[in-house]
Amino acid sequence: MRMREDEIIARYFAPLAGAGGLGLKDDAALVRLPDGFDLVITNDALVADVHFFAADPPFEIARKALRVNLSDLAAKGAVPVGFLLALMLPKGWQAQFPEDWLAQFAQGLGADSAEFGIALLGGDTVETSGPLSLSITALGQVPAGKMVPRTGVRAGDGLYVSGTIGDAALGLAIRLGRLGGPLPPEHSQFLTQRYLVPQPRMGLAGPLQAFARGAMDVSDGFVGDLAKMLRASNVGGRLDLSAVPISEAARAAMVLQPDLWQSALTGGDDYEVLCAIEPQKMADFEKAAADAGVKVARIGVATADPQVIWQNADGSLQTFSQDRYQHF
Repeated sequence: MRMREDEIIARYFAPLAGAGGLGLKDDAALVRLPDGFDLVITNDALVADVHFFAADPPFEIARKALRVNLSDLAAKGAVPVGFLLALMLPKGWQAQFPEDWLAQFAQGLGADSAEFGIALLGGDTVETSGPLSLSITALGQVPAGKMVPRTGVRAGDGLYVSGTIGDAALGLAIRLGRLGGPLPPEHSQFLTQRYLVPQPRMGLAGPLQAFARGAMDVSDGFVGDLAKMLRASNVGGRLDLSAVPISEAARAAMVLQPDLWQSALTGGDDYEVLCAIEPQKMADFEKAAADAGVKVARIGVATADPQVIWQNADGSLQTFSQDRYQHF
């Protein structure tokens, strides 16, 4: 039986709505912020077979869609307060997807809503002649004037990145059968899961508010996104390639296929946080990040010279044929 839009909303998404969503019965949401706070808004769209596989579990598709937006908020030092969902289902979707696809998708949203303490505020559901697509707009709050901009990096700042780099790109390589041999199951599972379900570094919001001058999340590729942040701040950087944090699983994959290391650094989907910290505040930032349970690594320094220079451990310079994923 074909479900109408209002039935889909009432059955699957109204139960996820917070108070600001007004039961998803209105055309807008109402979010009241405490005095002295600014609203931070971000939006990311995901398209089947571009950002995820159409056959991926709907539970995980929903989580990825929400988490890539939460990663943006984390990099701004913002605490999430809610989100909007636009879901674009392909024509004939009920014949294409399992009967409980929407239920599993809503369960994934609900699980992450509970984990991150946020709720659905509204959105839209439509039918499309194209592939399954979804767009989430996430809202966060920061104390007034404390949002960390991409454009705040200054020469002399220490450059940091959270977590590990390249796991998701290598997980995608495994999914596509492009790895040059079998990995131990625990490594293969770790990498593919890092591609499927990002880990937004929400614990860094406080440390970034307190100590960062500039920050952004890594979505399209570590090397290119770092260069993008530096360009936006009218500075350059001198980076130590050997300081880039790489997981044990990623190292094992690179042993099997050494040419994957450039793909790992430029392939995207890391959803880690890049940030710039004043020299006199670096120790305090490192302690605050550790106290928040987030690993960070210092990878270089911002420079007045606008060039972005990557050095290998032996001091030689490294270049990249392509520094990030490009949609166009």
